[in-house]
Amino acid sequence: MTEKTDIISQLEDRGLMGALAWAYTSAVTRTLDDYSEDAGYDAAWLGNTRFTLFRDRIDRVTSCGKYALHVGADSSEGLDLVHAELTEREIETMPQLPPDLVRRADLNHSPGWRIEDLRFLLASCAFGKIDSLPWPQKSPTKQLVAKQPNPEPEMTLFDDLVAEEVAGLLAIDDDALDLTTLVSAHSLDAVSQRRELVLGRPRLNDGGGDAWHWYVDLLGGPTTSGSRRPESPAPSAPDEVPDAQVRLRQRRAQQSQADDLR
Repeated sequence: MTEKTDIISQLEDRGLMGALAWAYTSAVTRTLDDYSEDAGYDAAWLGNTRFTLFRDRIDRVTSCGKYALHVGADSSEGLDLVHAELTEREIETMPQLPPDLVRRADLNHSPGWRIEDLRFLLASCAFGKIDSLPWPQKSPTKQLVAKQPNPEPEMTLFDDLVAEEVAGLLAIDDDALDLTTLVSAHSLDAVSQRRELVLGRPRLNDGGGDAWHWYVDLLGGPTTSGSRRPESPAPSAPDEVPDAQVRLRQRRAQQSQADDLR
């Protein structure tokens, strides 16, 4: 069993995949509902608000942060706070996770969550650029995560050497992480309202190239690798879910530049 298959199975069985998809959908919906160019909001506001609400929704659905329950508390305790400012549909579709399944595990002040021996962080991206997400341009923390070794490396010249010989030839990584750390990358095209959300093991792509060892598309199902960009669903038809009342006229290039800064 590959690392990807093992992790996806583990997280799907525990409901985390659906929880992340719910959290991001809720965050994007509220962000677009509130957005107004006429009020002075710009691409930076759109990206920052999306990120902040995504973090908040993850805390809500996982009972973390200010939504954490005290030891021994009933699972229904604190629902007024959890449901605050959510629509009826968001409340009805929110996955029900055990309150002790996930806990916050920030890394160098970057918001993170831990489930068993796995941690995941968040990273924004320009829409359509997830496969080539430039990790060297991200924060030192995200670069550190992307430097984690390939879980399934190809054969090397060292494979036939005994352990003592290899130890003398390979450098020791002083920045090794305490947990296997994944990243959930997300993007939004505010004009078309198309979005992307993936979870996977990033790859430090100095000089360009593939940004992932592997990932799974949380909005459209698993993909074989980062070489296939996830296809985000088209916006819902008007007779299913009303379109957000927003006016979006900013240029996509401006939005992409703002996303690259986070």
